Amino acid sequence: MIYDAIIVGGGFAGLQAAIQLGRYSAHRVLVIDAGGGRSNLCRTYHNILGWPDGVSGEEIRTRGRRQAELAGVEFISDKVVKADKYGQLFLLTGERGQQYESKTLLLATGVMDRFPELPGLVPTLGKSVYVCPDCDGFEIQDRQTVLLGSGDAGAHMAFILRERTGDLTYINHEHEPVSEDNLTRLQAEGITYIEQAATQIVQENDGMIIEVALQDGTHLPAERGFIAFGRNAVHSELAAQLGVTLHKNRHIEVNRRSLMTNVEHLWVAGDVAVHAEQATVAMGEGAIAGIWMHKELKKINPIVLPLSRSAALSTKKR
Repeated sequence: MIYDAIIVGGGFAGLQAAIQLGRYSAHRVLVIDAGGGRSNLCRTYHNILGWPDGVSGEEIRTRGRRQAELAGVEFISDKVVKADKYGQLFLLTGERGQQYESKTLLLATGVMDRFPELPGLVPTLGKSVYVCPDCDGFEIQDRQTVLLGSGDAGAHMAFILRERTGDLTYINHEHEPVSEDNLTRLQAEGITYIEQAATQIVQENDGMIIEVALQDGTHLPAERGFIAFGRNAVHSELAAQLGVTLHKNRHIEVNRRSLMTNVEHLWVAGDVAVHAEQATVAMGEGAIAGIWMHKELKKINPIVLPLSRSAALSTKKR
């Protein structure tokens, strides 16, 4: 089976592209989804149009998959571990050896935040503990906030969050060095700095942080939290296998108009690309990629328009 388009990744970018491509009704589209991902961890997005009370990443993905399936898009659960291109076709291999072929390819493989295995942390993610100051800085406005991080990566996040709240504590959980300049700035901006490991995030009401327990037995009260550990995993391995140009931070470089890479008929959308790493941006990029994939597929597979009823009857009579 040779698909017209394969999308690797079933997050926001991949699903939006699938919906866009499926609704053209002219292409056979497959989404290969390994599950998990950044959006599945976020329990409540508050900055997405139409969801003022918040919506979980899991719900958006469930609804998005159903919407794509209604448009004829196929889905399979697998993790693609190898990508090749021979001639004009892409050949993908899953972790169990299953192979998939397509004329066009979209990589929407995303990014995964690095954070410690800390009791109580995961249930709070996206509910009261956040990762993106642009998406969720609003949630900590004038609230008692604890930032868990590592070294200068955490310090830089602290400076951004300081614009939102005057009650901010940065816990350098991994004891990574912080530069002298950043230490001086933390003190100057009134940010409490603690170089000590946390042992637990204490939460109530299904994900609302109330305090952070430290190694020395101290408990720091908190209304909201952030994490910033740096060195997040950028899932650009498949792109590298295909010879795609990577940015110095391993995100994937694309044509800013079409989102096609330097490899013909290979597109990228979402957090794995060089962009702002936001849910709404990922959705927009998915739609853009889907539109341009459709344009290219029309060149590869010219669409034969169906005859009108009267034209069909006329042809039949002749």
